[in-house]
Parts: sequence; C-alpha cells; structure tokens
Amino acid sequence: MSILEVRGVTRNFGSLVAVRDVSMTVEPGELRAVIGPNGAGKTTFFNLISGFFPPSSGTIVFDGQDVTRWSAERRVVHGMARTFQITEIFPELTVRENLRVPVEVAAGLRLRPWLGRAADVRLGERVDQLLKMGGLDQKADRLVGELSHGDQRATEIMMSIALRPRLLLLDEPTAGMGDQETYDICRLIRRLHRNEKLSIVLIEHDMRVIFNLADRIMVLAEGAVLAEGTPDEIARDERVQAAYLGSAA
Repeated sequence: MSILEVRGVTRNFGSLVAVRDVSMTVEPGELRAVIGPNGAGKTTFFNLISGFFPPSSGTIVFDGQDVTRWSAERRVVHGMARTFQITEIFPELTVRENLRVPVEVAAGLRLRPWLGRAADVRLGERVDQLLKMGGLDQKADRLVGELSHGDQRATEIMMSIALRPRLLLLDEPTAGMGDQETYDICRLIRRLHRNEKLSIVLIEHDMRVIFNLADRIMVLAEGAVLAEGTPDEIARDERVQAAYLGSAA
C-alpha cells in the first residue's frame, strides 16, 4: 500500500489556479522530490498535502485513509510531519528544550502540569537520542538563536522527527545555505531516510541536492505536472531543460 496518494488535486484562489489536477503516489520508504520554477505551485501543493488548506477538488489519501478534509494537526497525529521554507524554531530556547517540546507532544503529555520521575527520564532519553541522531549533541545546551542557519535547520528537522512521522515533508531544506551546510543537511536527510525507514517528499531548488538524494522527481510548471521520473530521466527531458534546468544553469 502506498504511503501517500494525491489524486487529481486542484486549488483555486479566486480566478487563479495555483495547482491544477496534480496526482502523485509515494511508496513506503521512497524519497521523492518536487521541483519547478518559482510560482510553479510547489508550496501550495505541500500545503494541500499537509492540511493547511483543502483542495478545491481531488483527494488525498495518507496511509490508506482519506485525509482530504483532515486538519493539519490530525495529520500530524496520524504520522505526517513537515518543515517550512522559513525555519520554525524557538530561538530563545536551547536545542535540548526545542526538542523536548515535540517529544512531550508525541508522548501525549503536552497538557500535563507535572511529570513523574520515570516519565521525565524516559522523555530525556528520547531527547538525547534525537540530539545524537541529528548531530546536535555537542550543541544541546546552546540557544538555537545563536546557532548557524544549518544547525537551526537540523534542529527543526529533528523536531519533526520527534513526532515519529512515517511521512516527512521538507520544504527547501537547504535554502540559504553554503556548500558545507548543504552537504551536512543532505547527509542528515539521507541518514534519516535510511536509518528511520522514513518516506520523504522534499521541495528543493538546488539540483545537486535533488539528483543526489531523490529516487524519483516530479516537475511542476504553472501548477501542473510537467514531467515525472528518475533523476536520469528528468535530466534528459527536454521539456524540463527548457522550463527549469536550462534556465537555472
């Protein structure tokens, strides 16, 4: 059974059609990329998948259930997590404290005024595990607002992982990064994909990232699917070269 099936979704904003009859299937354990020029509808498409607004038409099925009208919060509980173009963190808290928040949410303890010692220890162990997994253990007690952009992004990704998702949506995870930070985030994504058996869908403009990470690529242009295939197939597609890759070179 596919982890995600998007069936003919369209999203209108008045007379503007931001996404037009887009379908996509993601298999368990797949790492799928969505690319396209600015204004192609990529972020709108992510907003439809993650529940920030409903499609005007079409259906979204996640893990065998029709989630088309589910809220974003309900999708998170069911196993879908997402990061954003602009990093969403608590800059005034430490890395450890940032991770503790979603760990408590995942454990169903966010409304508890106090925790017993056994629960506190268990949650602390989970935070330590996430810190190590994200390569953040040496920076655990630093304020996130003081860290590099790459480390802030890694913190945000690990906050999503703390929710124990089966599907992770990454919206431009390397945006604004230099070569070393991009390399580090790519290593983190690949490690999470392999070790956590995650299904991942990512939007990304850096073609080096896309062609090094993705199993399959879907190309959007003007809100519709232009092409879909393996990295080699997309690289050879003349329509993609004309619409996106060629103009970016």
